Amino acid sequence: MLTTRYSVWMACLGPTEQLLKTGDGASNWREWSKRYRDQMLGVDVSEPKNPVIRNAGQKFTLRLIKHLAKRQNVTLMCHCPEDATQCHRFLLHDLIQSAKI
Repeated sequence: MLTTRYSVWMACLGPTEQLLKTGDGASNWREWSKRYRDQMLGVDVSEPKNPVIRNAGQKFTLRLIKHLAKRQNVTLMCHCPEDATQCHRFLLHDLIQSAKI
């Protein structure tokens, strides 16, 4: 069941507008995934108006979510279909798991 209710929306954890414009990632998922990870870890600063968010802000947020997930459920949502196999939710999950607390 898809819900439109959520407790917190963290737009800084989604792909940048530039990356979203490259398509849904299905045409070259490996390259799209690499670019998303690079953006999240500050390797590829694609949003010059928000350089802090695309660097330390994301890393801190990943650590925060990992910390919260140890104490309560954390649900990652996206506009992709529920059964999508190529979605940044899976990449984000891996980044959260590998974040250093």
